[in-house]
Amino acid sequence: MLSQPLSNVQEELLKLYSTNLSPNELEELKTVLGRYYAHKAAKEADKIWDDKKYSNETMDEWLNEE
Repeated sequence: MLSQPLSNVQEELLKLYSTNLSPNELEELKTVLGRYYAHKAAKEADKIWDDKKYSNETMDEWLNEE
């Protein structure tokens, strides 16, 4: 079996795993990570929206399609 080097994210997570987080701290960490990725997704969606020149009317049309 071939092993691949760890990514920078994997290395950082392994460092984090060596600490013993309380259940509350673990939940906070999950929230922070979730918000981070939600923010990135929203920024990308906004970019696509702007690039394609979508509008609120575009969204209304999509919502009313059958």
